[in-house]
Amino acid sequence: MSKAVHLAVYDTLADWETGYATAYLARTGHTVRTVALTAEPVTSVGGVRVQPDLTLDALRPEDSELLILPGADLWDTGTGLAPFARAARAFLDAGVPVAAICGATAGLAREGLLDDRAHTSAVPMYLDATGYAGAGRYVDSDAVTDGDLITAGPTEPVAFAREVLKRMGAFEGEQLDAWYRLFHDSDPAAYETLNA
Repeated sequence: MSKAVHLAVYDTLADWETGYATAYLARTGHTVRTVALTAEPVTSVGGVRVQPDLTLDALRPEDSELLILPGADLWDTGTGLAPFARAARAFLDAGVPVAAICGATAGLAREGLLDDRAHTSAVPMYLDATGYAGAGRYVDSDAVTDGDLITAGPTEPVAFAREVLKRMGAFEGEQLDAWYRLFHDSDPAAYETLNA
């Protein structure tokens, strides 16, 4: 089986946060598969039902190009999503990239994965509430990449996607810049560059 990009799905996931990343990964030849705790359908915060492709216990880092963790209300209402943070640790330990946005950054903070890596999130206080030890590594930026870890806050799905697309080699240089200018800045001149 060829490697795939794995998108974590769980009830209350913020479905808008990863759409740019997954759409353009798929358009540039990457296979995107969904992974959940069980085989049961999940429902996003927007009411979209998703049938998972596989369960988390069947996911191995060596079968994956990237693990994407979207935000969800459930990241802040208990430990139900902690298995995804543990999976992120296994991925990072295996040298497979992880991209987390919004509430998923808090899950990674609770797992200790942000203690020694540059990262961002919604605001510093949000991560401080997790009791993590990485406050000194917080970067006030739209999205941050530190080695194999990408993080972003909830209002930055385009910046998040830019970092993911760059890390996965979907776009580079001028084309990556044009993609970002088109979707973040609504720059019509970027369309021509992107499609050249």
